[in-house]
Amino acid sequence: MSGFPPDHPGAEIRVSRNFTPRRGTDRPDMIILHYTGMATGEAAEAWLCDPASEVSSHYLVHEDGRIVQMVRESDRAWHAGKSFWRGETDINSWSVGIEIVNPGHTLGYKAFPKGQIEAVIGLCGGISGRHGIVPERILAHSDVAPGRKVDPGEKFPWRILAHAGVGHFVEPARTRKGSMLKPGDEGVAVERLQSMLALYGYGIEITGIFDSRTEIVVAAFQRHFRVSRVDGIADPATVETLRRLLSKLPASSA
Repeated sequence: MSGFPPDHPGAEIRVSRNFTPRRGTDRPDMIILHYTGMATGEAAEAWLCDPASEVSSHYLVHEDGRIVQMVRESDRAWHAGKSFWRGETDINSWSVGIEIVNPGHTLGYKAFPKGQIEAVIGLCGGISGRHGIVPERILAHSDVAPGRKVDPGEKFPWRILAHAGVGHFVEPARTRKGSMLKPGDEGVAVERLQSMLALYGYGIEITGIFDSRTEIVVAAFQRHFRVSRVDGIADPATVETLRRLLSKLPASSA
């Protein structure tokens, strides 16, 4: 493929050959946000277009807000890897992937520039409008691959996106004293927590045992929705924030 017209107005085109047809659907119903986790945007862009990498993304958003499209929205990019959300395991087939230039946790994780976030908001709004993607289906890579991935991380400003109409978000509950659910705990309260996380969409078994997987999923939830403390321990504020999110889901999604 030598080129294609951009799906998003104003996007530059740099074709990646790392794609396949979508499976089981002809259009996406999710958006997955990532950070690049590389030293520079140029290096990330080159890697996503290198056949040897066997990875790709539909879009990359540079720090200055410049948007590069590498795979058509109608095609299946290779960005999510092993992942899960609400029963679906082939997230690549059902999503549009957006890589956001940031060095990530291992190379000097930093705040995302205002212009870059404005570009992400515009891009997500355009994709959502073209495909009818609902706010609760705009997710972090860490949501669909908890433990394996942590991007775009706790510095990503989900609140700003939500105020612009992008993504599903509620104000986190305030931290307060109370009982905490932690590794090793068992019982009805743990089962209820796991049930709520699964109902929202996370890949977790409902066992009533606060095991290592539960700790990982709780941390992933905190990294997106309650960033003041990302420790995998379900304190009252974490549980209340999860309840608020579930209460705000449309009836068709709950």
